[in-house]
Amino acid sequence: MEAVRPREERTGFGLVLMGCAVGFFTCIDTSAKWLILAGFPALQVVFARYAGHLLLSLALYMPGGGLAQFRSARPALQFLRSSFLLGSTFLNFTALNYLPLTITTTVMFAGPIAVTLLSIPMLGERVGIRRLVAVLVGFSGVLVVVQPWGAAFHPAMILSLGALSCASLYFVLTRMIAGAESTATSQLWSSGLSTLVIAPMVLPVWQWPTTLLEGVMLCAIGLFGGVGHILATVAHRLADASLLAPVVYIQILFASLASILVFATWPTPWTLLGGAIIVAAGGYIWNRERR
Repeated sequence: MEAVRPREERTGFGLVLMGCAVGFFTCIDTSAKWLILAGFPALQVVFARYAGHLLLSLALYMPGGGLAQFRSARPALQFLRSSFLLGSTFLNFTALNYLPLTITTTVMFAGPIAVTLLSIPMLGERVGIRRLVAVLVGFSGVLVVVQPWGAAFHPAMILSLGALSCASLYFVLTRMIAGAESTATSQLWSSGLSTLVIAPMVLPVWQWPTTLLEGVMLCAIGLFGGVGHILATVAHRLADASLLAPVVYIQILFASLASILVFATWPTPWTLLGGAIIVAAGGYIWNRERR
């Protein structure tokens, strides 16, 4: 069975791992969009993402410890953490039925602010005013990119806010159990619970791939999810959640690159300006922590 590794204060390496995780999260979104445009039901795409994550976790961790890898020292927190991850996925998907992608993206990118604030009472982390201001500046860069100005309120905004809350609590709980649970246990719980819950609902809408590329993409989205969340889990063992939270802003840059390469959509000048603000805010946080 994989040994539980204690928390470490390796901030630089934790930030690098979180940046890589965000890259894989972008691959998840890109694959999901590609598959849905290809005609696959969204629920099936969500299932492929979690099932692939589970299979990767089983392949990586089961040979070394068998079913004992599922044994959790903090089962209640693991259940809550896994439930928040699944809840965020479902709520965000439902909100997308009614809201433009720019609106849901803006709401979800408020996550670093929520994580930073939640880390104070839940994790006892100290967040200085300068770091908090840098987080807010980074979020302003996201607003410049997506420009949700003048959008009328829709009741589905409540669903999107729920998705934001679930995602933020997921990352805070990931940091909370760091040092008490192994990476293997955390990954098996988060992917296994979601797969079991979704499986009965996906069977009625299941659609088999008709080309090799469709089959590869269905498999790849699960691998992207598994690798991304493994990296994020390790990163939260190495650095404070409030410090890692702003790294998610670079997903705007990754998403712009994916849009060019996969969907032939070029970023607007607003995307470039917002990206510069995001990079500047992240660079300030990095430099201050390094000092």
